[in-house]
Amino acid sequence: MTAAPSARTSQPDGAADQTTLRYPLALSLRGKRAVVVGGGEVALRRSRGLLTAGANVVVIAPEVTAELASLPVTLLRREYRDGDLSAAWLAHAATSDPAVNTRVAAEAERRRVWCVRADDAAASAAWTPAIARHDGVMVAVTAGADPRRAQRLRAAIELALADGTLPLRRQRGKADPSEGGVCSRAARFGPGSRGHVALVGGGPGDPGLITVLGRQLLAQADVVVADKLAPRPLLASLDPVVEVIDAGKAPHAHHLTQDQINELIVSRALAGQRVVRLKGGDPFVFGRGGEEALACVRAGVPFQVVPGVTSAVAVPAYAGIPVTHRGITQDFAVVSAHLDPSHPGATVDWESLGRGPGTLVLLMAVAHLDAVATELIKRGRDAATPVAVICDGTMPGQQVLTSTLADVADAAARAGIRPPAVVVIGEVVRLRETLGAA
Repeated sequence: MTAAPSARTSQPDGAADQTTLRYPLALSLRGKRAVVVGGGEVALRRSRGLLTAGANVVVIAPEVTAELASLPVTLLRREYRDGDLSAAWLAHAATSDPAVNTRVAAEAERRRVWCVRADDAAASAAWTPAIARHDGVMVAVTAGADPRRAQRLRAAIELALADGTLPLRRQRGKADPSEGGVCSRAARFGPGSRGHVALVGGGPGDPGLITVLGRQLLAQADVVVADKLAPRPLLASLDPVVEVIDAGKAPHAHHLTQDQINELIVSRALAGQRVVRLKGGDPFVFGRGGEEALACVRAGVPFQVVPGVTSAVAVPAYAGIPVTHRGITQDFAVVSAHLDPSHPGATVDWESLGRGPGTLVLLMAVAHLDAVATELIKRGRDAATPVAVICDGTMPGQQVLTSTLADVADAAARAGIRPPAVVVIGEVVRLRETLGAA
């Protein structure tokens, strides 16, 4: 019978051989003896990792750092001796002396104990990977004999796990042993079979402006109820099993009434689902998030509010307009201008806004821009006050129109400005000539 060729002879020499001839494992070291030979910074890092894994750690070195000595390890302040690995399951040769590390590795080989050499990855029987941990997930990264490359990759993975770009959806009802057998949904979102509602502010438009927490909750959702102005590109990155419900809520084009939305998010949460109510801007800035939160309270549904970057500040900033600026204005007001000032239901104090010197930021004002400008001039605002109308703010198609309070309505009509748009009124608009061109 012809023997099959070994993996070693069938693989090319070089760096690739160092990775293809490794067999990755995750070891349970709880209560098992692990010996670290060395007393410096490398030994400190290895000892910490072993303690985290629950190992019984023995450190052997004539001198150790104070930080290492303070750890709950068995410390033998002496030189390494042959026989020190007799009861070990794992060894780390982490001294600054290659000869000592070679002796440790040789004893480990004789005793069939896996040994990690800190000084020579190529001669090591085992490697210690760079570890990324997040929400019960552990990712181990090796990069041949290049630990710095592994650490850089680990950092990138940690960031992607933390911000939700690498989604961590768990199967329903599965327990994570690291959480003591508690179902992940219950551990994160409260006890029992109830679901959870997250009122998430998606920011002003650019999907990169959602918060890290908002992105994480999106990645964990079972149902996403999205407004028209929510960052829609994020929906395309969701797991295919996530149900996306379009609530509309664009100006004058509501697919669902607010009462229907309240009922929807509550009923889905009561059915045990993780619900994300995804809005544009901030849920508590003209987002009716308070009404949805109250609906959850009345139904006994756990909820959380995830603030968003409000378009009232972010959109002017993207256009080069700070809403406050030293020497120009120390205050600003954010106003919902979706109603004509003469409308019986309008409650905005236009008298105060007309007399005040601060910046005015108007949301939902395009339809009544002429009436609003006329009202402000009537109440005392100078007709020559600079105004900016920013359409599709923070998005690739952002359009900025500058004019004066007297002329802005006609200028916006000629330019074909349509919602969504943010209107900024005040002397700060003049700064756009410098900041907007930067």
